[in-house]
Amino acid sequence: MPILADRMSQLGTETAFEVLARANALAAAGKSIINLGIGQPDFKTPGHIVEAGIKAMRDGHHGYTPAAGIPQLREGVAADLKKRHGVEVDPNLIMIMPGGKPTMFFACLMFGQPGAEILYPNPGFPIYESSVKFSGATPVPYRLSEANGFAFSAEELLSKITRNTRLIILNSPANPTGGAVPKEEFDALVAGLADWPDVMVMSDEIYGQMLYDGRVHTTLLSYPEIRDRLILLDGWSKTYAMTGWRLGYSLWPKDIFGHAEKLAVNCHSCVNAPTQFAGLAALTGPQDAVHSMVKAFDERRRVIVSELNQIPGFRCVEPGGAFYAFPNIEGTGMTSKALQTKLLEEAGVAVIAGTSFGAYGEGYLRFSYANSTENIREAIQRIKACLS
Repeated sequence: MPILADRMSQLGTETAFEVLARANALAAAGKSIINLGIGQPDFKTPGHIVEAGIKAMRDGHHGYTPAAGIPQLREGVAADLKKRHGVEVDPNLIMIMPGGKPTMFFACLMFGQPGAEILYPNPGFPIYESSVKFSGATPVPYRLSEANGFAFSAEELLSKITRNTRLIILNSPANPTGGAVPKEEFDALVAGLADWPDVMVMSDEIYGQMLYDGRVHTTLLSYPEIRDRLILLDGWSKTYAMTGWRLGYSLWPKDIFGHAEKLAVNCHSCVNAPTQFAGLAALTGPQDAVHSMVKAFDERRRVIVSELNQIPGFRCVEPGGAFYAFPNIEGTGMTSKALQTKLLEEAGVAVIAGTSFGAYGEGYLRFSYANSTENIREAIQRIKACLS
């Protein structure tokens, strides 16, 4: 038997992929499955982006690129941040990544070690806790509560900081809850961080362009007082329906950018070249497809929340962003995992147990409404029939 390093036992996973595999196996066996589990847009990547990737291949962009990404794309990201948020960023501090997860992993590796503490949202994206544990640090959850619209309380979050805290992970709009943090909570958090000048912040803003009901995204870039300790995570996967292209980016403080670059060299060398040219076309080309996609998600959001609230034992607050609903299912008398299994095996509806996103997710299920309105309505009817 191989003798693995002890830290391998600390590495978690992402249950959504396990549920997807089981759903696919059931579908292959002939069972009708409606997948409301996987967190990816059901739209195709816009055509002009695809064509830019193809053109890059035909033009001979087949080799390595700089570890931080091609200069054109880094400059394009800086221009996009300026256009959307009115902030100036140095393109030389932007790192093009193969998706969003490497930024999470790199940040935790940089600041996590035995004796250190890293704060993360719970329920939250499971790779946060997994990366923290793997780094050797102690994961310290802060709760996102239904009563607060699944936004963090700055007062509660600040109360969890100790002299051992090295990093705080933030995510708004959030996976799995769809919660969008109000600006006043960010204001209070940043003000309180003045008392903790050595604590770093990683802000995951991958769903920043998916907000509803007139909400405006609050980026941590708009707080100059923490720019020297802010790591921004964003990318193309959700906004441009490019999950399989594996393309993201991060912005790093000047003092640690070189460390991020060395981690990239050691980890993945660089992002594949044609994808980077496709990413540039996404930022600089027409945005109509983005707006249409978000409009469709908003319509589905209203449908799924209304429908979920009609299921006996369910109650669902309206998500402010992303494409997830996170209903409370305590009224069914079942645990999250038991109900996840029942709905998949008996009703043919794939959803994710709230406990896949942390202990505070017990009593909830995550529904992705990145599916058609017709399928959403059919899924709810199946659930009602299953639970009756």
